[in-house]
Formats: sequence, C-alpha cells, structure tokens
Amino acid sequence: MKLIDFLVTALKSLSTNKLRSSLTMLGMVIGVGAVIGLMSVGRGAQAMVTSTFEELGTNAIYVIPSSPGAGVAGLGMGAPTLSLDDAEALANPAYVPSAVAVTPASTNYAEVIAGNESAVTSITGTTPEYQGVLNYSLASGQFISERNVSHRDTVAVLGDKVAEDLFGSDDPLGQKVKIKERRFTVIGVLEAKGGAFMGVSQDELLVVPITTFQTRLFTQRTAGGEDAVQSIIVQVASAEAIDGTIYDIENVLRQRHRLAADEENDFAVISQEQIVGMLQQVTGVFTIFLGAIAGISLLVAGIGIMNIMLVSVTERTREIGIRKAVGAKRRDILGQFLMEAAILSLTGGGIGIAGGWVMSRLISRIDIGGQAIPSVISPDIMILAISVSIFIGLVSGIYPALRAARLNPIDALHYG
Repeated sequence: MKLIDFLVTALKSLSTNKLRSSLTMLGMVIGVGAVIGLMSVGRGAQAMVTSTFEELGTNAIYVIPSSPGAGVAGLGMGAPTLSLDDAEALANPAYVPSAVAVTPASTNYAEVIAGNESAVTSITGTTPEYQGVLNYSLASGQFISERNVSHRDTVAVLGDKVAEDLFGSDDPLGQKVKIKERRFTVIGVLEAKGGAFMGVSQDELLVVPITTFQTRLFTQRTAGGEDAVQSIIVQVASAEAIDGTIYDIENVLRQRHRLAADEENDFAVISQEQIVGMLQQVTGVFTIFLGAIAGISLLVAGIGIMNIMLVSVTERTREIGIRKAVGAKRRDILGQFLMEAAILSLTGGGIGIAGGWVMSRLISRIDIGGQAIPSVISPDIMILAISVSIFIGLVSGIYPALRAARLNPIDALHYG
C-alpha cells in the first residue's frame, strides 16, 4: 500500500467512531496545550528577570553583607558589616578608579500616611547618585541632594505608584507624608518605570536621604558602631572593567574591615551579570519543572491512545482477517494502525498548540502584585511539544499495530 492509501484508510476508520477518536485526541490536546502554556510562562519569567535588571542599571556591581563560610545562603544575612564610610571609600577614585558612581542603599517597609490615605511601601534610604545608577527619571520636582543627606533632612521622593495611591490626581509636591510618626516633605515624584523585581513594583517606593533613614527611621549599626547600610551599588563605565573593579572593591573593604589574610570576606561582591545568571538558572529550573508536570499529561494521553488502539484491534479482528485473506501483508496492517495513532497524536498536538497559545495569553493577563508575568512562545517550545506528542502517539500505537499485524488470518476470521 502507498502512503496515501494508509492515510485514506486510517481516516475512514477514525471517522467511523468520531466520539471515541475525539476523546482520545482530547488527552493529547490537553497535554500539548499544558506544555506550551506553562513553559511559555516560565520563559516569560526569565525574560522579565533579564529586562528588569537592564532597567535597574547597566554594568552595576552590588556589595552586600555576607556571613563567612555560609556560601550563597549567607548573602545579605547575619550582622550588618557595611557602612556609609565604606561607600565613601569606594567612591574615592584613588581606591577604585574604574567606578563611575557609587551609592549606598538601605530598604525597609513601613506605612506611609498622607491625609486620609495610607499605603505600606518600600522605604529606601540612599544618596543622589541612586537616581542615575538605577536609571530613574523625575516626573516633577527634584531628587534628594547632597545637602539633604548632610543635613539629615526629612524630605521624600515618591515613586509613581505611591504618589498615585496617596494623592490620586493631586500634585504631591510640597505635601506632607507621615512615616513612623515623622513628617516628611515631598520634594519630587519619579516617572513610572514599570516592571517588578522579586514581585515588587519598581514604582512602589519612597526615597529618603540615607542619613535620615539611618538616624530617624530604621537605626542599625555595624559591630564597629558605625551606621550600617544594606548594600552599596558601584557603577562602572564598561563591562570590561567589572573584573578589575571587583578586585579593587575587595581590597579596599578588606583593609577597612581589618581582615587578616586567612579570614574570609564579611561581604560579597556580585556583578549584575552574575545576579541575572543566578536568577535565570532558578527560573530555568522552574520552567523545566513546569514542563515536566505538563509532560505527565502527555504520558497519560499516550496511554489513552494505546488503550483505544488495543480496543480497536479487538473490535476489528474479523476485518483484519478478511484483509489478510485477500492479500494484505503484515506491513500493510502495521502501517494502517500506526497511521491511525499518528493522526490522533498529530491532530491533537496541532489543536493543543492553539490551545496552549490561548492559555499562555490568558495567564499573562493575570495581575500578580501589580505585575503580569509575560508569556514567551518560542518555536523550540512548539517543536518540542509537537515532536513529543507524535513520538508518544507512535510509540503508543506500535504494540497495538504489531498485535494486529501478527493475527493469524484464519483465527481472525473465526473471531466473534
């Protein structure tokens, strides 16, 4: 028999039991749709991580406290070890010549009250360089200045979302907000940046001078009695200068912290590229995990196809006997049943691709914490899903097809 003959015969056989064929394909539709939908969301999460860090600033190096010997688990944990003086030392061109800008930053959450409105938001204490390093633009007013930092002024710059939550369409400039029973004057509003990092919107923040943060809001000191900062961000001119800058930063801080040659760092220096790589690795594992869960439904669909094909072989035993009696060979019977399994899996896979695309678009519309996770449907995901569906369909059809091909024509004619 020719391929076209196998196709025509298989289509006629499947159309005879339309309901059963449709239900068999349904498992493959669900399986392929789930694989595409969930993996596209996982890929979207990876893309969101990358784009968020690109928006945070380019060629940035992050210095954070670290507990010696604790590895990755110790990053940002334990007693505070970084101070404002450390940041000032790193900003000195004599110590770190490749640094373009250096800004310390400390963050905590608190309720912000303005009149009858209130919102719990991220309070960030920092310096004027923070605006440029993290690529924030002003919608109105001004950012905090060196004078605000040196005088520990109670002034605040609002993120776009915080300004909207507290003041609506009113102009926030010159208005008062209350943080931990202290009144702050709003001197600026940041332009909407969009995106989110670790589930927190980049527009949901309130910026105050680092010295005000340390002395009036959230007091925290290092072991040496200095006012602590949670991180120091160092921006370099180019990616090529990152390795050399990391070396300089480590030397400066080890000397300042009086660490002996055999002592581990009580801080960690991580480039933006390393952070993106770690987060992408995590989201990559998450994507594979989602794909594996969805793949289980493909396996179940394959078992369903095998079951239906076995039932079909049993029901059509006399038909097989008649075909063999008039000259059909084993390969003809084998080809017919394999074609039926292939059509079921391929058709189900095709419908599943469309369903997966719709599913991914619907999931990407769900708002989680003010941020929707985008979906990224790449060709490799579709190729993988449809290839796996065809493979499972063929594998599931091999045993029933072999069983049908091996039937003795005389026994088959006497069946039933």
